[in-house]
Amino acid sequence: MKVMFVIQGEGRGHLTQALALKEMLLRSGHEVVDVMVGKSKNREIPGFFQEKIGMPITLFNSPNFVPSKENRKFSLCKSVAYNLLLSPSYLKSLFLIRRHVKESEAEMVVNFYEILCGLSFSLFQFDIPEVCIGHQYLFLHPSFRIPGKYPTQEDLLRLFTQATCMGATSKLALSIRDYEDDGGQHIKVVPPLLRQSAKTMIRHHGDYILGYILNAGFYQDVVAWHEKHPNIKLHFFWDKKTVSEEMKFDENLIFHRIDDDKFLRMMAGCKAFATTAGFESVCEALYMGKPCMMIPAHVEQECNALDAEREMVGVASESFDMGKLSAFAHGYEEDVEFRMWENLAETRIVAALESTYMDYYHRKKNKAYEEDDSFAVASSLAVPARRVWQG
Repeated sequence: MKVMFVIQGEGRGHLTQALALKEMLLRSGHEVVDVMVGKSKNREIPGFFQEKIGMPITLFNSPNFVPSKENRKFSLCKSVAYNLLLSPSYLKSLFLIRRHVKESEAEMVVNFYEILCGLSFSLFQFDIPEVCIGHQYLFLHPSFRIPGKYPTQEDLLRLFTQATCMGATSKLALSIRDYEDDGGQHIKVVPPLLRQSAKTMIRHHGDYILGYILNAGFYQDVVAWHEKHPNIKLHFFWDKKTVSEEMKFDENLIFHRIDDDKFLRMMAGCKAFATTAGFESVCEALYMGKPCMMIPAHVEQECNALDAEREMVGVASESFDMGKLSAFAHGYEEDVEFRMWENLAETRIVAALESTYMDYYHRKKNKAYEEDDSFAVASSLAVPARRVWQG
């Protein structure tokens, strides 16, 4: 298969999923022929992705959420206004995606939750399959329970998720646990997409808590807790562009700019993990046997936190209260069931993509045969009729 990736560039999760899938496809003899990443001025594409994807990346403007004034959670009103102003640039992005689909000669597009990819498939009716991958497609599954905490935002999340998979042939919902597939919505539930480097990392339990904050506004929360508990070692990763690679608040609190290899090494050696509830990092911590606390920054992460708590693999919190994490970690046991489920990821995901590919082109071939047969029958009927008229 010749596969093209279109990736939503917000945060770290979708980018690392793309890296993992590329490794899997190459091992199965397939080829990634093009990579496009949706970007915004609020975020920059991490250097680790540009280095590890191993091929040119095409960036395009894409809708995104705008942080609140405090730079902690997202502002819905500001996000809507901001994206409406930039809608002309998004129209250009749609046509750029169309050009790449045609020029790359891709036989399949894998969409990592990028809304403009879904819209382009709906608008331009490409003659190749689109497979959407992301844990967000689990939110559309009838067996998944949404928190019900913010009804309007949750409805908008479902609507946004449906827009990302417009025109999709199938959807692969990444999940902590197995669910039955939903054939009516073409949803297949598969294990999370973790890279081999995360799964083979040598693990040990060190003396520090590791953290990841998506929005720099949480910095003050972390500092405030640390000042009350100065003897507990904390290492936090963030994406603040204006600071150095490593910012030392004091000997026991250090902030690191996102560096994927460093992040995984430090996760492998931490005693517990605190995060703004991104799906990918929670799954990495779970695979490494690290107790996890989730502090949701928006409604999608509220869903992730509820799911993790339901499955008893983590604890949710309104703030970076490391005391709550330490209490949860005290009786924590590694989740062997998750590790067994995750070890099936490559087999199941590659098989799902190959099955979608074969089914799509088999139907396309049969349709062409049927159209040829219909044309032949119509022609054979038309000739005698013309001869009768001429006679």
